[in-house]
Amino acid sequence: MRTALLALTLPLAFLFVAQTKPDAKKPDVGPGRIAWFDITTTDLTKSREFYGKLFDWKFTALAETKLAVEIVAGDVPIGTLRVAEGKISGFNGVVYVQVPDIELSCKKATELGATVVPGFPFDLSNDKGSIGLFTDPVGHPLGMYSRTALAKAKPVK
Repeated sequence: MRTALLALTLPLAFLFVAQTKPDAKKPDVGPGRIAWFDITTTDLTKSREFYGKLFDWKFTALAETKLAVEIVAGDVPIGTLRVAEGKISGFNGVVYVQVPDIELSCKKATELGATVVPGFPFDLSNDKGSIGLFTDPVGHPLGMYSRTALAKAKPVK
């Protein structure tokens, strides 16, 4: 199950990295609030039409891929709509909750019985912060986003 989760979430994490323009500000909604989300689909065109009409969302193309678009509500990017790898399952689509410190939050999640997905946490490109991904004690995936990068190891003298 962990391997399947990792295989499905690594493209998701890539899209989170890709979603912001190099000069864009880091999202800041406040700790404990939803900072970003991904919706997966097997039909990007059909889903764009559905969500566009339902919520009046607009969609912006991502230069890095044709398998996803950025979701825009008003003038604010809020998530991505992306093509699922295979059938849609409970592991497709992730909500990211903002936290002050990604490493401490991953540690706390582990202490509380969660499993941090291998390869997480990691820094986003363009100094946009860092993300972590875990499955809670009953197996539900959830992401965390911090506006700050991982603590860098100090060089040994």
